[in-house]
Amino acid sequence: MGKEKELKTVNTREIAMHVSAISIFVNLFLSVFKLAAGFLASSSAMISDAVHSMSDVFSTFIVMIGVSISEKQSDEEHPYGHERLECVASMILAMVLAATGLGIGGSGIRAIIFKEKIEIVMPGILAEIAAVVSIVVKEWLFWYTRIAAKKINSGALMADAWHHRSDALSSIGALLGIFGSRMGFPICDPLASLVISLFICKAAYDIFKDAVDKMVDKSCDKETQNKIKKIVMEQNGVQGIDLLKTRMFGAKIYVDVEIAADENQTLRAAHDIAEQVHDVIETELPMVKHCMVHVNPKKDKNF
Repeated sequence: MGKEKELKTVNTREIAMHVSAISIFVNLFLSVFKLAAGFLASSSAMISDAVHSMSDVFSTFIVMIGVSISEKQSDEEHPYGHERLECVASMILAMVLAATGLGIGGSGIRAIIFKEKIEIVMPGILAEIAAVVSIVVKEWLFWYTRIAAKKINSGALMADAWHHRSDALSSIGALLGIFGSRMGFPICDPLASLVISLFICKAAYDIFKDAVDKMVDKSCDKETQNKIKKIVMEQNGVQGIDLLKTRMFGAKIYVDVEIAADENQTLRAAHDIAEQVHDVIETELPMVKHCMVHVNPKKDKNF
């Protein structure tokens, strides 16, 4: 069981590092391409979008560090492991994302309010091309990262996936703003920057809230709880469930379950039932880090 978990840890780290490396390469390319297009085509929206992509590079480095540390084995000072450090990485990512969004929004507001002091230039067609390329690439990167995050149950990697999605949405906003400007409404370009900032700040809030929930021992979702109950009740000798408690520990789950069993059986038989429940839950649900099983004599009512 120990070797199997160690192999899973190594595999999880390898998947996260591979996906992150691809994210960094793609975002570096997009950042340079969109920044150049923004300056050459005189588009503040595209420059703002390029800054957003640059923040993706930094956030991915945070994810790589967070995943690497969180996958470290338990030690004397951290007997429960290091999984919560992945939540810390997600929170840092959210703050970086929020700062980026607020900066972009501030630039857009200044351009709109003080438009008489700022020359708003009609953007060129190159900015539209850059926006379309960004939408396609970032949406692909979102799905690619999201699938990997679900596979290894990584909150930080999932946060990075939604960072990619927010970039795709911001590129849509940039495209609409650029299109509006080229149609004769130059105010649309800085207005698009303001809309982009709202998308970014919303993504930052969602990432931060998810990380906080996992830091404060929030219970896992109802679907997972129902799976646990189903698995427990399928085991021989289990006559009911008296109590089930779960808590998130980073991307992992701790489970405490009290089962009801025949009070007339031997201690050895009751222990075997508990051990079977423990092993099956940890085997069939990889996101469960540890399961504690307590056996009670059967009561009249179980939930």
